[in-house]
Amino acid sequence: MADGRDRVVVIGGGIGGLTSAALLASSGLDVVLLERAPRVGGKIREVVLGDRRVDVGPTVLTMRWVFDEIFASLGLRFEDHVPLRRAETLARHAWPDGSTLDLFADVERSADAIGALAGAREADGYRRFCRYAREIFDVVEAPFLRAERPTLKTILSTAGSLGLGGMMKIDGHRTLHRALGDFFVDARLLQLFGRYATYCGSSPYLAPATLSVIAHVEREGLWLPEGGMGRVAEALAAAAARAGATLRCGAHVAAIEEGRGRAAGVVLEGGERIEADAIVLNADPAALRVGLFGQRAARKAPGSEPRSLSAVTWALVAEASGFPLLRHNVFFSGDYEAEFRALFDRSELPRDATVYVCAEDRGHEPPPKPGEAGARPGGEGGGERLFFILNAPATGDKHTPSSTEIHEWEQRVFQQLQRFGLSLRSTGPSPVATTPADFDRMFPATGGALYGPVSHGWNSTFARPASRSKLPGLYFAGGSAHPGAGVPMAALSGQLAARSVMEDLASTSRSRAAATPGGTWTR
Repeated sequence: MADGRDRVVVIGGGIGGLTSAALLASSGLDVVLLERAPRVGGKIREVVLGDRRVDVGPTVLTMRWVFDEIFASLGLRFEDHVPLRRAETLARHAWPDGSTLDLFADVERSADAIGALAGAREADGYRRFCRYAREIFDVVEAPFLRAERPTLKTILSTAGSLGLGGMMKIDGHRTLHRALGDFFVDARLLQLFGRYATYCGSSPYLAPATLSVIAHVEREGLWLPEGGMGRVAEALAAAAARAGATLRCGAHVAAIEEGRGRAAGVVLEGGERIEADAIVLNADPAALRVGLFGQRAARKAPGSEPRSLSAVTWALVAEASGFPLLRHNVFFSGDYEAEFRALFDRSELPRDATVYVCAEDRGHEPPPKPGEAGARPGGEGGGERLFFILNAPATGDKHTPSSTEIHEWEQRVFQQLQRFGLSLRSTGPSPVATTPADFDRMFPATGGALYGPVSHGWNSTFARPASRSKLPGLYFAGGSAHPGAGVPMAALSGQLAARSVMEDLASTSRSRAAATPGGTWTR
């Protein structure tokens, strides 16, 4: 480019794109990030209800070490930019039979609670499950999470010293539900720990047991950013701008251009062209495949994979009574297998569904006993901020629900919660609902899938696109790329993409000038 530096265009201001932009800019590259929405964050979003802001995306941060490393590589301390509070209580779980169970970061506190619910055998099973999940994480962390293109061969090579027995600990040949049978008999516990498959939009009856690692990383640290999850995106954006990147919101990329057999730049709606030596695409590769970035680039898109789950969500301000809510609450359906048959076999919203409720004004003080008053909500004014998530099929590109249909879903969910004893009285504006069709509009070509490809089958681990694409100079980042869905995984994808860009540019380009501190951020 004009100043002698290589230019990288980052398309999309989700966590993956922001991470790539910050790391690339800090390495001395000329970085331009283009986000078509009014603000950065991607799936980290919020809505405004009256004078209250409600998080309507991810509600917690795990794998904090990922962000500690990223900010350290930028010469910053993550905690200085995103104040965090660790949650000692992970969640409160409730079943239609009236039973409840709280899980804690401390293994023995959880084991005691499980023992009180289901007996000493199940408590011991939980302890063994925690060891099992940790062993899987220890095996896959380096060869999988930190590898640009993991394969079974690379994992075997990296973890070869463990022998066949060590490799079997990955447990990718069994489903999560089947593996849980080694630890639990109680149907409620099978349901609870099977739910971790939904963290990547999958079914516990089809997803590999390797996903048990999610339970491990959650127990290792569940963090609550002060001011909401948006603080994480804002801090990454500020770090990228400080390193010299230019961030432009409201900039819609219409096409990725090629030149001499490689990615050469982008064209914005309106005709503006931006040349580039490399492009990082922080969008679902399906958008590339269907031609949303031009037909020429579509020919180099990865193949199609089955979609993960979407969701129907509601944000509201209300007074809650009856059930003692904590910050994170899960109300389970009466028939888990039937719920996932509806979602994946029939592509329909289950009539009896598991509902997640985040009470965003509540802390994690010692939980009250059933029948006692719940934790006192914080905040000003009447009512508290509540966020509801219901798993849904990713059919947002095929069906747009009517307002009547959405209202019927809402009434069904709230009536279901009432059977658990939770009563709600709205004290703010009407609830804000988001459906798979809304998610498809926000994240085109996905049908509203929130987690990229579904994680079903042993080989799903290797199905996500790696950071390098088939088109030289074009790289993937985000939850649809390797290593997977979720805020820390998207950040890792951005880190891997940045590393791939720098390796490839270093092997072909001229020496680059040092970074110019201080970029711009147009909101």
